[in-house]
Amino acid sequence: MIVSAMTMISRILGLVRDAVVANLLGASAAADVFLFANRIPNFLRRLFAEGAFAQAFVPVLSEIKEQQGDDKVRLFVAQAAGTLGTILLIVTLFGVVASPVIAALFGTGWFIDWWQGGENAEKFVLASALLKLTFPYLFFVSLVALSGAVMNVYNRFAVAAFTPVLLNVSIITCAVFLHDKFSVGAYALAIGVFVGGLVQLLFQLPFLYRARMLSRPKWGWQDENVKKVRKLMLPALFGVSISQINLLLDTMIASMLMTGSIAWLYYSDRLIEFPLGLFGIGIATVILPALSKLHSTKSTKDFQLTLDWGVRFVIFLGLPAMFGLMVISPLIITVLFDHGAFQNGEIDHVKAVSYGVMAYSVGLVSFMLIKVLAPGFYSRQDTKTPVKIGIKTLVLNMVFNIMLAPFIGYLGLALATAMSASCNAYLLYHQLRKEGVYQFSAMSLGFTFKCLFSSLLMAASVWYVGQQFTWKTWHFTEQVLLLSGLLVLAVFVYFAALFILGVRLNTIKSVATTESN
Repeated sequence: MIVSAMTMISRILGLVRDAVVANLLGASAAADVFLFANRIPNFLRRLFAEGAFAQAFVPVLSEIKEQQGDDKVRLFVAQAAGTLGTILLIVTLFGVVASPVIAALFGTGWFIDWWQGGENAEKFVLASALLKLTFPYLFFVSLVALSGAVMNVYNRFAVAAFTPVLLNVSIITCAVFLHDKFSVGAYALAIGVFVGGLVQLLFQLPFLYRARMLSRPKWGWQDENVKKVRKLMLPALFGVSISQINLLLDTMIASMLMTGSIAWLYYSDRLIEFPLGLFGIGIATVILPALSKLHSTKSTKDFQLTLDWGVRFVIFLGLPAMFGLMVISPLIITVLFDHGAFQNGEIDHVKAVSYGVMAYSVGLVSFMLIKVLAPGFYSRQDTKTPVKIGIKTLVLNMVFNIMLAPFIGYLGLALATAMSASCNAYLLYHQLRKEGVYQFSAMSLGFTFKCLFSSLLMAASVWYVGQQFTWKTWHFTEQVLLLSGLLVLAVFVYFAALFILGVRLNTIKSVATTESN
């Protein structure tokens, strides 16, 4: 609940940030380029910091804490910070210097246009310039992820969960006060990304100091525990971060599609990221150190119960979020983004983004399940199995892209990502069941059907009521009031239906709930 509460603040400000971006840049060429330049360091952050590094670092840190004490933890944190920081500094400097190469690699369509003197040549030039400002974010935020992992292992979840708020505040502030200083407003947003990364790192240092975990970084490449993290980290690069690789591949393909495709995918993804970050990542953040501790103490039964609770909680929140977004996304998009530059042009951007949300929504529960099922492997220091599954789903994603993108454009990319995520979640669960680590309980299966029925009833109610109003012609305040009313209706119908079906609070919140309950 602490993580979800703090994440909610961050996600709400994230939506405000995206509304500012939409108002400033709309779905223009500049929007495509900024979102491209911002996605690459974010991709690397999720791949190396929140993805591979965190999944390898937390189990080892938990093991040291349980078996060797705080002094050894402090030494390990110093060595991990020194080693990771040095590598990240080298990677960051390379990224800044080689930004044209990176822009050519991941924005292939723009590079080809630049090479041939086409109409999109300026996109490649702008992307190269913006990457020099956004790439250092990788260095700052990776160290933030390390600091946050330490705090989480010591059950201090609020600090790490609140920290992303500062990035959103920085981007919003720079967008408001600096956009008139540049001929292209995207530069102000890129500066906001750089400042946000630095502020996040500085914010966490005092909390590390109070926890007595702030030590001088040391190079520890040959340290036994650092070696263990390295060994676990390499295969984890394709594990839990596979969805990010899929998104980056989507960006590469989208750079070859019509102008606006990257922006439509981005805004669609942002709406999906709200429930995913609020609930899926929140549960995953808490469940990884818990599972790591249970594994180190050989508590097999509690391990299974904890994992089953995580899956049950995802279903409880993921299903209504999925169906709710499908029916209410046009109104949400209108309220959040349909202002300023977003309204420019002949294309109906609200409709384009809402279709993208619907396509991504197909895989929302799967995205969330991956966040819960993958720790079932990482907590046992098994990073090889998720990488094998990740490679399979990566190939599947590309196959789906090739099958769908030529016919339905950016929607094919969104749908392919959702489909490959569903395959990923299924394969993770199948392997956990095969190894005897976790099996979906009969009680959770019955609970799932109740949540599914309640979600469908909720979606039908919201859709029917929403159809009674011609809200597209309304003023902004009236649209906000209608959206608020529909959200209240959704919550009421969903929880009322669950209550009538016999679901009680203990079923949802208790890790130790058994089938007899």
